[in-house]
Amino acid sequence: MRRHYNLTITSLNNCTVSKDNLLLEYMTKLPSDISVLIVGAGPSGLMMAAQLLRNGIHPVIIDSKIKATSESRAIVVQARSLEIFRQLGLDTSLIRQGNIVKEIAIHSDIDEVTTIDFSLLADDSTAFPYVLILEQSKTERILIDYLTSNACPIYWNTELLNLDQTDDGVLVNICRNGEQQVLSARWLVGADGASSNVRTKLGIGFKGGVYKNRFYLADLKLPQEIGQESIRILLKNEGFVSYFPMGEGNVRFIGVLPQTLEQRTMVTFQDIKPYLTYTLGFSTQQEYLTWFSVYKAHRQIAEVFRSRNCFLIGDAAHVHSPIGGQGMNAGLQDAYNLAWKLAGVVRGDFDPKILRTYEEERMPVAKQLLRTTDRVTSWVMFQNGLIKTFRNWVLPKLVPLFWSTERMRKQVFTLLSQTGITYRGKRLSVDHSSSKKVKAGDRLPYLTIFDEKTGKETDLHSWSLKTGFTLLVVGKLNDRDLFLLAKWITDTYPRGLNFYYLPPSEKNKHFFEYFEVSEKSKKALIIRPDMHIGYLNDAVVIEMLDIYLKEAMGWRK
Repeated sequence: MRRHYNLTITSLNNCTVSKDNLLLEYMTKLPSDISVLIVGAGPSGLMMAAQLLRNGIHPVIIDSKIKATSESRAIVVQARSLEIFRQLGLDTSLIRQGNIVKEIAIHSDIDEVTTIDFSLLADDSTAFPYVLILEQSKTERILIDYLTSNACPIYWNTELLNLDQTDDGVLVNICRNGEQQVLSARWLVGADGASSNVRTKLGIGFKGGVYKNRFYLADLKLPQEIGQESIRILLKNEGFVSYFPMGEGNVRFIGVLPQTLEQRTMVTFQDIKPYLTYTLGFSTQQEYLTWFSVYKAHRQIAEVFRSRNCFLIGDAAHVHSPIGGQGMNAGLQDAYNLAWKLAGVVRGDFDPKILRTYEEERMPVAKQLLRTTDRVTSWVMFQNGLIKTFRNWVLPKLVPLFWSTERMRKQVFTLLSQTGITYRGKRLSVDHSSSKKVKAGDRLPYLTIFDEKTGKETDLHSWSLKTGFTLLVVGKLNDRDLFLLAKWITDTYPRGLNFYYLPPSEKNKHFFEYFEVSEKSKKALIIRPDMHIGYLNDAVVIEMLDIYLKEAMGWRK
């Protein structure tokens, strides 16, 4: 029987429904019993949902927008983010749609160029020794497709009006399809951006400020052949401009608004053209503009990242300068850090005390990132004659000296790529090892290894693609010890603890050297679901492994 739907567009509190989405909106209803409610379907919120799904929890995600982002917005995907996408099986999709950039070229005012090769900086420390340029709209679409394939819809055009916390969770008042509704959720994650409604309703302060100078952003389709392999930083007397090739002739320009335009209320691309033409060295008269914006950059951080049953991630928790392409990537790591902990609590596997470690681990990272991007941004925007001369003329000549040492190259790459983030010294990082190079809390290093069991070459990150924790034992164990380890895992942790054994071999000599394991010694590692080393010991002692999982992690097995 054919049914006819008489649907009308309704409105309440700026919550409207488009005709294209009416049928879908009316056919999908919000669940009444929600374990995790995510507010905001930007990159951080979508990653949070994807990671929860990967860990066996089906969240509900809402957004006040009527559809996904169509603008390019954030375009830099760093190596650490690609490692996260790899765990989801999405890295190939991102790379196929994006533009791989393997170097940064710095141009001074006298056209001297210094080139920084990412592959040299990375030194085989990741499977992704480059920067991927990919529009935020495409990144979001890939994540949305992942959610859709796992039967996790996004409830668009759904606005959070208010929230009230109880001992059992959060009561949320929403506006959807022109009607108000009250939802009950055990946990709520605010991923709703810099102007976070969740943060405001919770009364959490957002400390920081706004940079004095304004930035401009211009996305252009360039007709002439122009390099797509390099990010370019152009240090000109008339101002700073950075150039990001997005592939197929599309280019993003970000610059500091020239002083002569700073007092204007309205600035158009026509006003910027002469400056951009001077900086680039060729006319921009025929270029096709796809997006232009002038804005003030913020540097702010929330006073806390958690309030009882509610959490803040991404721009809702911290906002950074656009220089360095760090903001979106930091938000993805927020979600990556929180999701497995929250999923474990929802499943009943972990004591809720583990949720305290989200803010403990991510707040220092956000503060350090804020300080770093703030210093660089202030340096770029400074107009003092002496400093500007040093920045534009002297600095490009000094850069090659910095890259001459391996230590400096590594520090720069780990900072930019966010692969150097560590949680050393935190309560989930227990270290009983004499190793100096690797410590508990560090990101699991990317190392190629020969799998003795399969007889094939793989890498250490591949052994962490499965959900849950990974126990890695390195060194020579006899058959009895291996049997006891396997029995302990089967009896005590039948799910959630994967086990790999790496005996000494000539093919894995580099691995043993990296972890400082001698021929007669052993080492035990417990790798967290977010590919950080939680436990590191020079001995393989079942009782100590068990104590770590039960006391540090609060595992209720």
